[in-house]
Amino acid sequence: MAGQQFQYDDSGNTFFYFLTSFVGLIVIPATYYLWPRDQNAEQLRLKSLRRVHGRCLWYRLRHMKSQQSIVPTLKKAALLFGWAIFLLLAYKVSKLDREYQEYNPYEVLHLEAGVSIAEIKKQYRVLSLKYHPDKGGDEAMFMKLAKAYSALTNEEARDNWEKYGNPDGPRVTSFGIALPAWIVDQKNSMLVLLVYGLAFMVILPVVVGTWWYRSIRYSGDQILINTTQLFMHFMYKTPTMNMKRLVMVLTAAFEFDPRSNKEAIIRPTDNIEVPQLIRELGNINVKKKEPPFCYPYSLKARVLLLTHLARMDVSENIEEDQRFVMKKCPALLQELINVGCQLTMMATSRGGLRAPRLTSIENCMKLSQMVVQGLQEAKSPLLQLPHFEEEHLRYCISKKYKVRTLQDLVSLKDSDRRNMLRFLGEEKYDEVMAVLGSIPYINMETKLQVLDDEDSNNVTAGSIVTVTVTLRRKRTSEMFEKEDAPLPTEETNAEEQGDAKNKTKVWQNKNKGAKKAAKSKKKKLTKKKPVTQQQAKGDKAKHPNGNVAGNFPLIERDEESDKQSDTEVDEIAGDDEEEWEALQQSIQRRERALLETKSKVTHPVYSLYFPEEKQEWWWLYIADRKEQTLVSMPNHVCTLKDIEEVRRQPPVCALPHLFFYSGKGDIVVLSGVEF
Repeated sequence: MAGQQFQYDDSGNTFFYFLTSFVGLIVIPATYYLWPRDQNAEQLRLKSLRRVHGRCLWYRLRHMKSQQSIVPTLKKAALLFGWAIFLLLAYKVSKLDREYQEYNPYEVLHLEAGVSIAEIKKQYRVLSLKYHPDKGGDEAMFMKLAKAYSALTNEEARDNWEKYGNPDGPRVTSFGIALPAWIVDQKNSMLVLLVYGLAFMVILPVVVGTWWYRSIRYSGDQILINTTQLFMHFMYKTPTMNMKRLVMVLTAAFEFDPRSNKEAIIRPTDNIEVPQLIRELGNINVKKKEPPFCYPYSLKARVLLLTHLARMDVSENIEEDQRFVMKKCPALLQELINVGCQLTMMATSRGGLRAPRLTSIENCMKLSQMVVQGLQEAKSPLLQLPHFEEEHLRYCISKKYKVRTLQDLVSLKDSDRRNMLRFLGEEKYDEVMAVLGSIPYINMETKLQVLDDEDSNNVTAGSIVTVTVTLRRKRTSEMFEKEDAPLPTEETNAEEQGDAKNKTKVWQNKNKGAKKAAKSKKKKLTKKKPVTQQQAKGDKAKHPNGNVAGNFPLIERDEESDKQSDTEVDEIAGDDEEEWEALQQSIQRRERALLETKSKVTHPVYSLYFPEEKQEWWWLYIADRKEQTLVSMPNHVCTLKDIEEVRRQPPVCALPHLFFYSGKGDIVVLSGVEF
C-alpha cells in the first residue's frame, strides 16, 4: 500500500503558485468593481442638465468635484500596480521547472516509444560512456539512465512502470504545502507564533468587534436606533404635530450629535455665530428646557435648518455644517413617516393607543419638500424658479394675472406670461421657461377591483378590494406644445367647439381618480327578478304533445328575439375574454415586477439650494380625511420614470365606511412630490 507524506516547499515553487492565485482572486474582481467608469459619460450627462440645473447648488458642487477629484487616478494607479504584481508572479511561475512530471524512460534515453531492445541497449551503451562518473560524467544523469534502461529491459520493472508510472513500484503519495520551509523552522518559531497571535487574537477580533458595534447601532435604512426610538416617543406623545414642533423633533436626531456621529462637528466659533443667527431668525423656542431640544447639538441643527429655509447667508464653516444637516434631513423625515405609519397600524390592530393624525404625517412630507427647495411654508411656490425674488411677486399676484402657483403660471397664454415677466431679460426668461417645462405633473388613474372574483368590479361589504393606481409622469413642457397646436377651423361644428371649451387642464382634474371610482360603482348590476307563482306555473304547463316545457325547452321564439339573445351572449363572451386577458396580463406584470430590479434613478429634481442631487420620489397613500387617519401605509414610489402601477389593499374593516358610506371625498388618494 502506498503511504502518504506531507512536505513543505523547500524550493519555494509551490508558494509562488499559491501567491499568484491569491493575487489574481483579489485583482480581477477589484478591477471589475472599482475601475473608474467612463468619466466622459458623467461629463456628458452634466452637460445635458446644464440648461435646466446649471444654477443649482448640487450641480455646481458636482461639477467642481469632477474637475478637482484625484480619487479616480488613485484607483487606476492602485489597480495597475496590482496587475503588475500579478503579471510578474505569473511570469515567475511560467519559468519554474516542473518537479512533478510523468516519468518516461524513453525520454531519458532520447528514444522514440516502441523501439527494439537492441536499439535500447545500443543507446544506453553510448550514453553511459558519456555520463559515467569514472570518465568525468554526471553521476545523477548516469543513475537516471540506469533506471530507464532497467525499466525497459527488466520485465518486473517494466510492469511496475506500466501500472504505477514508476519502475520501483507504487510511490508514496506526496502532498505539498504551499508554504516555504523556513516558516516551520525551529529558529523562527517564536516570530511565527507572534505574528499568528497578533493577527488572529488581536487584529481580527478588533476589526469584527468594531464592525459589529457600529452595525447594531443602525437600522436597515442606516438610521440610528436611538433616533428611531426618539421619533417613536415624540410621535406618540404629540399625535398632532405642527410644523414648528416637527422641526424641533427632526433636529433632535442623534445623527447631529458628535457623541453618536463622528461626522457631526461642534466648532469653537459656534458660540459666536449660532447666537447671532438666532437673533436674526427671531423666536425659535430657545428658552424651551425640554430635552433633547435644549442640547447644543439640537439647537445648532435647528438654527441651520431654519436659516436654510429662510435662504440666509452664513459663513463658510456654518455653510459646511448646514450642508451636512440638509443631506441627512430627507432620510430622517422618511423615518419619521415610517414611525407614524407603524404607530397608526398598531393603534388600528390593538386599540387603546393614540395614532398620529394625518396632518402630522403630511407635515413630514411637506417639510421634506421645503428642505429640498429651501423654502418656508408660507412663501410663494414661484420662488422655486430661478431669478425670482420677493419684489417680483407683485407682478404675478396683480389683479390682471392673479398668478400664485406654478399651475397658474403654466395656464397663462404665452403672450400674457411674457408680458407679466417683463422684468426678466430674454436669456433669463428662456431659463425660467426651461425650468418650468421640466417640472413634472402626474396623471393618476385609480381602479377598484375584487381580484379572483367573477365580477371584479362588483364591490360588496367585506370584500378584499385591491386599489390599482396607475401613475403617468409627464413634463409641463408638453402643455406648452399643446398651446402651440393649430386652432380648429371654422368648419368644426358647434358641438365640438362646446366640448373643447368644457375641457380642463390636467392639473385641474384633482378628483379624477375619485370620479373614475364613482363611475365604476355606477355600473349597472343585473339582479334576478323574483319568479312569481304564475310564471312558475306557466313554465311547467304542458304542451299538446304531453311534454313539460320546464323539462324540454321547446318554446317558440321570434327571429328578432333570437338574434338579440345571440348578440347578448356574444357580448358576454367577449367581456369574459377581455377580463381573462386582463387578469393574465396583470399576473404577468406582477411576476415581472418581482423578478426585475428597477433603478431608483428617475429624474433629477430642480433644487436651487439643496447640496446634493435629489431624484424624484413620490408618496402614494390612501387616507380618510374625515377621520384624519391613514387607511394604508404610504408607498414610497422611487422608480417612476414614465409610468408606474401600484397596488394597495386597504383593511377590510375600513372598506364599508370609506367606499360606501362616503361619497364626497372621504376616500382620498394623494401623492406628495419632492420638487
